[in-house]
Amino acid sequence: MSRPNYQLAAMTYEEAQRVIDRGAVALLPCGATEAHGPHLPLDTDVIIAVEAAERAASRLAREDIVAVVLPPIAYSVADFAESFGGTITLPSDVVRGYVRAVCQGAVNAGFRGVVLCNAHLEPQNLEVLRSVSVESLSRGLRVHFPDITRKPHALRLGEEFRSGACHAGAYETSLVMAADPFQVREVSSELPANPISLSAAIREGKLSFVDAGGPRAYFGDPAAASAASGDELYEELADIFASAAREVLAP
Repeated sequence: MSRPNYQLAAMTYEEAQRVIDRGAVALLPCGATEAHGPHLPLDTDVIIAVEAAERAASRLAREDIVAVVLPPIAYSVADFAESFGGTITLPSDVVRGYVRAVCQGAVNAGFRGVVLCNAHLEPQNLEVLRSVSVESLSRGLRVHFPDITRKPHALRLGEEFRSGACHAGAYETSLVMAADPFQVREVSSELPANPISLSAAIREGKLSFVDAGGPRAYFGDPAAASAASGDELYEELADIFASAAREVLAP
């Protein structure tokens, strides 16, 4: 039996029109291209956002709710990792305009609304997505942004996530292991834990991973990661994003 397809990019235009005619909601994965330690790929946030959105779409399908995963946002504000090889950071106004236009385009294409399924936790990126959601809603567009860094969502994602030491640590490494294990380099099991809270460092005014205490672009404990933990985390993320989709579709 073939796996259900929830990806808009993999559909023909006729297939896409059929799901739009059924009242589909769009799930927009939001990530970045930035350093995630010596053991995870630059598109870690994209991998996580896409996988979480797909699992949310599958969960909704079991309720006969049609959800389609849009091609992801792969670039954003990534200033904290700018000094590391391969990181591509964009100005916040560029990201804001692009995400806003994608949401508008999705609604113009017939989707009933958009859920921003974000896995890139840099403060400026979060602010961009919040502003896009608020502005879109003020214009009558159903664009919801469930911010996983805020309560109650943040309380569901494990101790490391709550500590703030969760960039390329056990949290993100587990999620990549569960989505695409071959993307995790073997060195992950040898990396010493870095318990410094990135979120606390940001509150103290640090502006880069290096200044915050992450000279190898990771915070947390990569060696403690497991695919099983990743699957548990995806259950929580999928539920958060599926709940937002139900809000988008509510009368």
